[in-house]
Parts: sequence; C-alpha cells; structure tokens
Amino acid sequence: MQDDEFTPKLGKIRSNGSKAGKGYAGQVRAAINRAGGKPMRGGRFTGSRAGRGGAAAALLRSRDRYAAFRQRRVMVKARIVRLAGKGQDGARAHLRYIQRDGVTREGEPGELYGADKDRVDGKEFLDRADGDRHQFRFIVAPEDGIEYDDLKPLTRRLMAQMEKDLGTRLDWVAVDHFNTGHPHTHIIVRGKDDRDENLVIAREYVSSGIRERAAELVSLDLGPRTDREIEQRLRQEMDQERFTSIDRQLLRMRDDDGFVSAAGRDAFRQTLHQGRLRKLERMGLAQETPPGRWRLDDELEVTLRRIGERGDIIKTMHRELTGKGLARSAADYVVHDAEPKTEPVVGRVVARGLADEINDRHYLILDGMEGKSHYIDIGKGEATEPTPDGYIVRVTPRNTEPRQVDRTVADIAATSGGRYSIDIHLKHDRSATERFAETHVRRLEAIRRATGGVEREPDGTWIIAPDHLDRVADYERQRARAEPVIVEKLSSIPLARQVSFDGATWLDRELVSDAPEPLRNTGFGHEVGEAQARRRQWLIAQALADGEQGRIVYRANMISVLRQRELNRVAGQLSGELGLPYVEARAGDRIEGTLRRSVELASGKYAVVEKSREFTLVPWRPVLERYFGKEVSGIVRGEGISWTIGRQRSGPSVS
Repeated sequence: MQDDEFTPKLGKIRSNGSKAGKGYAGQVRAAINRAGGKPMRGGRFTGSRAGRGGAAAALLRSRDRYAAFRQRRVMVKARIVRLAGKGQDGARAHLRYIQRDGVTREGEPGELYGADKDRVDGKEFLDRADGDRHQFRFIVAPEDGIEYDDLKPLTRRLMAQMEKDLGTRLDWVAVDHFNTGHPHTHIIVRGKDDRDENLVIAREYVSSGIRERAAELVSLDLGPRTDREIEQRLRQEMDQERFTSIDRQLLRMRDDDGFVSAAGRDAFRQTLHQGRLRKLERMGLAQETPPGRWRLDDELEVTLRRIGERGDIIKTMHRELTGKGLARSAADYVVHDAEPKTEPVVGRVVARGLADEINDRHYLILDGMEGKSHYIDIGKGEATEPTPDGYIVRVTPRNTEPRQVDRTVADIAATSGGRYSIDIHLKHDRSATERFAETHVRRLEAIRRATGGVEREPDGTWIIAPDHLDRVADYERQRARAEPVIVEKLSSIPLARQVSFDGATWLDRELVSDAPEPLRNTGFGHEVGEAQARRRQWLIAQALADGEQGRIVYRANMISVLRQRELNRVAGQLSGELGLPYVEARAGDRIEGTLRRSVELASGKYAVVEKSREFTLVPWRPVLERYFGKEVSGIVRGEGISWTIGRQRSGPSVS
C-alpha cells in the first residue's frame, strides 16, 4: 500500500461514520421511524411513510393499555378523498348531503360551523379549497354522545388538540347529526397546512390517534368509567361475536412465535382472556397448542369485524321488519352485502337507510315475493332514485362484463386503424342506421367522462386502444363499486290500492306476463297472490277479462286500455292546472316544446312537454332530469321516444 493511498470517509469531521452514505433523506427516514412512523420503502405513496402526527400517535399507543378501558369510547371513521377531476363536484355533493333536512334534534337541515363561528358559508369553504389535492372527512361519534346537548364545544376542542398534535392550523367545517340513536359529527378538513402545502397526516394518527384524543376529551367531560362499568362491559364482550377490545389486547400480547398466554397476575384479566380465548376456539379462530398457549387465527380481526357487521345487519332487519308488523324468522333473512348477487330480487320496500354515512352507502330492506326478507347494499345514495316504503321494485346485480356495443366498437376500430365514428360505423356495416350508431357514441362518451379511457378528436372521431375491452371492464367494475345493483321501480302504488285502481298496474302486467315472478304462499308472496285474485274479479267486472271454464282470458288490449284511461284522467287534471288543452302523442309524431315537469302514473313516469298553446305527456327518461325548463324535441316510436336535446348531426340523440 502506497503512502499516498487512502480511503475517503464521507461525513462530518470526527464523525464515527454511522450516518455515512445515508444522506439527508436517510436521516429523515430514521427520524420518522423514531417518531413512530413506518419505514419508508420503495413503491407508491400510501400515506404511511411520513406525515404529521406520527410522534403523537406513537406516544398515545405506548401508554398503559389498560388505562384506556377507563376512557369513554369514541368511534372515529376517516376517509381521504382526492379532489382531482370530478372530486370537486363530489365535495359539493358531500357538503349538501351532510346539511340535508332532518339531521338536527328539531328535524331541521344541518348547519355548518367552524372553529370560531356557529354558521359558516359552505361555498366560501369550497372556494378556498379550489385546487386542493385532497380533503379529509371524519365522523366522530362518542358512545355517550346522547349525554351532550351540543357537540360543537367537543368538536372545537378536538380540532384544537389535533392542530397541536399536527403542528399546523387546520381549515375545517363540521355539522352535528342527531337523526340516529348515536349523535355524531361530520368534519371536513382541507388538505392544506398553514403554509399552503399538502397536508399529510400519519396513518397511525388517523387510525388511532384521533380516536384516543376524542376519548380523552369525552372522559374529561363525563368522567372516567368506573371499575364496575368497565368490568360489566368486559364480561359482556367475552361472548360477543364481533371484534372487541379484549381481542385487541390479545393480539398485542402475542409473542415472537405468534402465541398468546392467558396466564397473568391479575385474576380478573386472566379469567377475561381465558373466557374470550375459549369463545374464539368455538368459533374456529383460536387453537390451544400446547396447553396454556394459544395461536390466534391470522384473519381474526377481519373475520370478527365481518361477523359483527353481519350481526348489525340482522338487528337492523329485525328492527325494521318488526316495526312494520312484518316479523320474519331469522332463517328467512338474506343479506346481499359482500356476496355477489346472481339473481334479481323482486319485492316491496320495507325500509331504505344509511349503512355507511362517511362513504354514503345505502341499503334497501325488501319483503321478497319468494317469502324471504332481503338486505341489499345499493351503493351510493345519489346513484339510486328515492324509493319510499311500499314501492315495489326489482333489484338486479350490475353486469361488469363488456356489452355487445363495446365489442362492436372494438371490432370496427380494429379494421379502421384504431378509430371509430358514426361515418366509419355506417361504412363498415351498410345495414346499420345512424340512430343505431349513435348509441355506440353515447357509450363512448360515458366512458370518457368517467375514466378518460377513450379519446375523442375535435372532428368527433374516437381513438380506440387495442385493449379497449379491458378498459371497458375496468369502467364497469368502477361503476359497480358505486352502484353494485340496478333498482328498477315496478310500482309506486301500494299493493292494496292496485286491486281496484283504474289504470295499468304492476298486478296487471304480472297477470298477462308470459314469465310472471314466482310466488311463495308466505309473506309478501302470499299478499300478492291474494291481490291478484281480487284484481281478476275487478277486471271481469270492467269487461276487461272473462272467466271461461275455470280460467281467466284477458282482452288483448287490456293494458293499453287501462293505461289510456289513467293518462286521460291525469291529462284532464293537468289541463285545468296549466290552462292548456292536452294533445295525445302518437307513434311517428314529432314532439317539440319546453319540458315543464314530470308526473308519476301507475304505468310509469311521464314528462310534461308544453308548447305555446297545448301540452302533451310522453314517457320519461332519467336523462331529462337536467333539462327542466329547456327546449326538447323528439320522435315518438312505439311506447318510447327518441329525444334530440341540443344535438344535431354532430352528436347523438337520446333513445
């Protein structure tokens, strides 16, 4: 080795080299790890690498776990929502939703408030948030929330504590809800800190830190739980089929080999753990090997939470059905939440409610025609029209496979250099009509708006990728997450009223159907069977059906006659209200005028289209919702209508 050879050692003078090569980023990672954050590794950002509140969460987590039993319990649900694309529209919709009618103690709309004002302008808050990358949404529900006359002081103290933990001012608004058995607060926090940089909160703080802080505050307000309260609650938890605080303790007690020992100095805790482990053993979630040591199932928490949610659903069904005088055996309960639904369900709406407020997930409880009671997750509330109690509906699982229209587009594009347009379609298929091709364009437009999975050029030509069908499948799966089912309204008229209703009812359509819904002689199915028998007698009395040799023969035009009767009756009422004569729309007629309103008939929903000197009624389409007070035009085709709304040759009509 030459005298002038040396090995350079990077770092400060006289340093021991322990940080050599780490650099600033490495030191930051180490500091985060010491503060309770998780190590930063490669891969996409998940929010767990860094973030404000990591140290506070670690401190809260390291406290005496048994002291937590004395705290009043608070449930906190959290969600981070990205605001890019249509996120701002979603933020506005969420703000409207949490301020909806009936959420206060007096049944009034909810009122936004902030750190120092009891009334806050939601529009100003959204304007400040314009351009934000994300926002945080929380639901804070104290277990003893019913003890509070007003939740505002608690919320403000919680947010002030969060600001201290996170080391930044927070821009937030909140609304208190008292419309359930558990008063709770919806809080929306901007995704910016006081330096106008993206606010990143450590995962641990979101998942447990906020809950711990809220529990501290409620315990200060109401006092800690007594020994007697704690012991009574823990004894109840021993046999519960849901994830409990005892389970959380057992998971923390696992040793390096994954075993739990129920032995301990405290006799009460030992009995508690031993009793819970025996319960888990009976549920197949724990195994004693060897004696005195237990191995817990790897999916213990997930499984227990799923079982608990199902138990909550069963309780909800029992409460709603019993409250409506429709008591059913638990064996007749069918839960369609996580399980895929392969068959449509037809029944009467017993109740519609919120399963998950923070994600706006709704459910329907149906009294099915086959005698079963169904709980169905129908997804986002805004995705399904209102369905009041007593409505008869058909719920069909959403198909996530590409449609024939998608395959046609892909086939045409494959022979046209990856391009599609109405002109290309008509040249490719000489038998196709322009109206038929327009349905394909509408489909592409829907996919473009939702996912950007297809591209449209200024001249109306579409760029179709080779993997178009895979992109369509992704689009359908995305829709299914928000709208897992299609809820089709069959009748808004109660079953008892349909028996003698002078109009075309759902009962009539079932009576003449080639494939009527199967009936079971129990529950709603029994009621439908009785109603059909009485409806047949009414139809015979109206000379719309004949009883011949023990069988009923219906007039060929029975449905049309009944529909026309109701249409004429409603048209007469509207004529008096509008001061205009009614003109019937016939097949082939062009309808032009102003869309004024919609009316609900037994045979379906109709649109009121008004001209200067007359009006008409035509079948309704959901797409018309956006065009009230605007000019519309269309051509009547059979029992439907092909609308042209502000589009000519360059764009599609709405069939």
